[in-house]
Amino acid sequence: MIKITFPDGSVREYEQGVTGLQIAESISPALARDVLACGVNGETVELNRPINADSTVQLYKWEDDEGKHAFWHTSAHLLAEALQELYPGIQFGFGPAVENGFFYDVLLKDGEAIKEGDFPKIEDKMRELASKKEPVVRKEVSKADALKEFAADGQTYKCEHIEQDLEDGSITTYTQGAFTDLCKGPHLLNTGLIKAIKLTSVAGAFWRGDATREQMQRLYGITFPKKKMLDEYLVMLEEAKKRDHRKIGKEMELFMFSERVGKGLPIWLPKGTELRLRMQDMLRKIQSRYGYKEVITPHIGSKNLYVTSGHYAHYGKDSFQPIHTPEEGEEYMLKPMNCPHHCEVFAWKPRSYRDLPLRIAEFGTVYRYEQSGELHGLTRVRSFTQDDAHIFCRPDQVKNEFLRVMDIIHTVFSIFHFDNFEAQISLRDPNDREKYIGSDEVWEKGEQAIIEACKEKGLKAKIEYGEAAFYGPKLDFMVKDAIGRRWQLGTIQIDYNLPERFKLEYTDEDNTKKTPVMIHRAPFGSMERFCAVLIEHTAGHFPLWLTPDQVAILPISEKYNDYAARVARELDAVGVRATIDSRNEKIGRKVRDNELKRIPYMVIVGEKEQADGTVSVRKQGSEERGVMTIVEFAGKVNAEVAELLKATDVRPE
Repeated sequence: MIKITFPDGSVREYEQGVTGLQIAESISPALARDVLACGVNGETVELNRPINADSTVQLYKWEDDEGKHAFWHTSAHLLAEALQELYPGIQFGFGPAVENGFFYDVLLKDGEAIKEGDFPKIEDKMRELASKKEPVVRKEVSKADALKEFAADGQTYKCEHIEQDLEDGSITTYTQGAFTDLCKGPHLLNTGLIKAIKLTSVAGAFWRGDATREQMQRLYGITFPKKKMLDEYLVMLEEAKKRDHRKIGKEMELFMFSERVGKGLPIWLPKGTELRLRMQDMLRKIQSRYGYKEVITPHIGSKNLYVTSGHYAHYGKDSFQPIHTPEEGEEYMLKPMNCPHHCEVFAWKPRSYRDLPLRIAEFGTVYRYEQSGELHGLTRVRSFTQDDAHIFCRPDQVKNEFLRVMDIIHTVFSIFHFDNFEAQISLRDPNDREKYIGSDEVWEKGEQAIIEACKEKGLKAKIEYGEAAFYGPKLDFMVKDAIGRRWQLGTIQIDYNLPERFKLEYTDEDNTKKTPVMIHRAPFGSMERFCAVLIEHTAGHFPLWLTPDQVAILPISEKYNDYAARVARELDAVGVRATIDSRNEKIGRKVRDNELKRIPYMVIVGEKEQADGTVSVRKQGSEERGVMTIVEFAGKVNAEVAELLKATDVRPE
């Protein structure tokens, strides 16, 4: 008999070799019907995998990310199986599950291509195969046998993957029907649970992400266990199109891109710049109360700076390449991150334990090379500004500083009404420690500090192994927007390694030299990404304090343009931002056009308003109107802004 421990701490005994499905059946038939995969000691496996020793077990349903992952991983194989039947001679690359569905990279023979018009026949074939409830069979194979099998099928890319990436004794295949794939799993027990299928798009993708290699086609899709779920998802996709920050950003004149300037390099237009600066000012106000000091560092740095930090070794190949100056041997790099510069600020003069914690903040623009196929509006760019800060503290101050940063992030989220968020503790991959720098001792200290801080705050955080930064563990915040999509925004990271690499030190109370601990933190993450998410979350209807134009003044005809200008001056004098639509257009057209610009208030002025010194007020999205004096209206707007900004008036405990 073996002992199985469940997430609630309860323990049951089962015969050795019991499977996840049998455990589910022993609990309830309903659970056995719903369970999709099984977690055994932190590893997600199929429900028919035998458990041969005492283990901690978790059963995953559709509601769990692990359950969806197994469902969509199997769906990726189902897509490949359908493509194999429909397109003889097709070559397969990689086909993983992703956050919302799955994709498969493929290459058709003789320059053929799959188009969106082909999606219905592919979906029909997938449904036909799924209805057969084909078992998904896992098999361990030797490297030689794997090469022989995939070479016989003419799968060039699979053979390259086996030769270059896989080690003998660790290779598994999964077979369903006539299709076999290299895979680590996990998968569903059979394809029968896949009821609703939709291919969503097709794009280009270089093999292994290498622009010098062949360009394949990447087919994206999503599946569900019920048709109703797919219908709801398609409605959400339509809503997402309406909220696309690229579309709204253009309509509201917030930002632009220029091919002449370069791909992935956003230009903030006047209204977008106003919005961004207001966000920065809001965070500055909060940070100042928490004792942060702001700095400005250069946009480039000596290559040696990033060699010292370790960033060049980890990211150098994938970054913008070094800049060579006329002086022989002198190399600079576009700044890919701010932390090495801040280490130099700390090292600028001797520090005492009395100086700590030292909190250095910067709205620092950084540059990272992203492949052109990965660029997407403001969410994936090559130039972005981080609301970065680095806290240098004593080891005994780490947890308290971490808690204070959590307070700042919670405040920021509440101001922008990101009320639905999850936290993820990102730790080292226990099976691959070579990709991290620093000793086991400092990693364990950092990981424990994050776990304790989350417990103290009562924050339920999911632990993800292998997601840590190369220099330290971190706590990431995943925000759900108004239509349920997840975005990774704020982050806090503990770093014992960079201070050692830069030989940073302070004089302790006993007059000995000690190395500080460094905390990296960015509540927004990046200004670009946060703005993109905020646009889509609000559909461009920003909070009144933030929006570039709070009021649109609409004169009924050109005769009242002078009165409109007077209204604008009086509003401006008391801090209300107004714009005048003085076009020679009918008032209905002006209202419709300014609705598109998402300006919170429209005030209509004509003969009566001019005579009485009033404005006719119309709120965005509402037909209701009210007549007020200019002073009354300005007071209403400013009172509403003051109420919204109460959340920024936070004080550290």
